[in-house]
This record gives sequence, structure tokens and C-alpha cells, in this order.
Amino acid sequence: MLDRESILENLAGDLEYHPRRAATYLVLSAIAFVAWGFAPAAKQFTAGLLLVALGGLALLIKGVYLLRKSSEGFGLTEQYESALAEAAKKKPLPPLPAQAGQIVQDFGTGGVLLWPLLRLGPMFNHIWENPPEDRIIWGGAILFGLGWLIRRLTSNTA
Repeated sequence: MLDRESILENLAGDLEYHPRRAATYLVLSAIAFVAWGFAPAAKQFTAGLLLVALGGLALLIKGVYLLRKSSEGFGLTEQYESALAEAAKKKPLPPLPAQAGQIVQDFGTGGVLLWPLLRLGPMFNHIWENPPEDRIIWGGAILFGLGWLIRRLTSNTA
């Protein structure tokens, strides 16, 4: 059963400083942007490729956020603060199934949360007047749910 505490614990644990995960997210966002950018111009604005672009943008934002050092070092000595930073660099990556589920979930978040950016399309390309917003929202929601399901099934809590 989903409750507010489990959702908040899930989000809080997922947004901590983690340079290795950030590098993974940044590389995957670059791959998504390359996939979208090398599509023929006529196909760049299909629902699938727009979902890839918005998912790549979501991964980029999350990757940059994971590179941000948190405020856990306020009021600490310089030596203790550097020890915290070294410990954060040595954090292991989560198990592969859990990380894959989180990445799919974050990728789907791009379609669910960033779809209003599609309304800016006609400002840059006057031919494109009717973006496929509903398909992108549904595609993002399906990916988000799939990622959540993968994480739920691979979690080691019984």
C-alpha cells in the first residue's frame, strides 16, 4: 500500500549527492538527445521521439541535481566536511534492477511533468501546430508506472 511516508522516504533517498549515479544519468540523457537529434527532421516531432527528448531532459535535470552537494556539511570543520565528500564519492551504485527501475521511472517523469514545454513548439516551427500532448503524457505515465513496478518487485524489503 502506498502511503505518504513511503513516498517521501523513496524521494529523499533518491535525491542525495551521488556522483556515480549522476554520471550515469548524464550519459543516458546525452544518448537520448543524440537519438532525438539524429532522427530525420520530419520524424523529430513524433510522439515517441518527443517522449525520448523530454525523458532525456528529465534525466539531465536529475543528473545535475545528483551532482549537487547537500547541506549536510553546514557547521562542520573543513576536515570533517572533506571526509563526508570522500565517503559520498565511494558510495556504491544501487543494484542494477533497482537502478534500471529508477531510471525508467525518471525517464517517464519527463513526459508526465515536462509536456507543457511542447506548447513552445509553434514558436520555433510554424508547421508544427498540434503537438501530441496526450500520447506523451500517457507514454510518460506508463514508463513511470513500469519503473515503479520494477523497483517495487526488485526491492529487498519483504
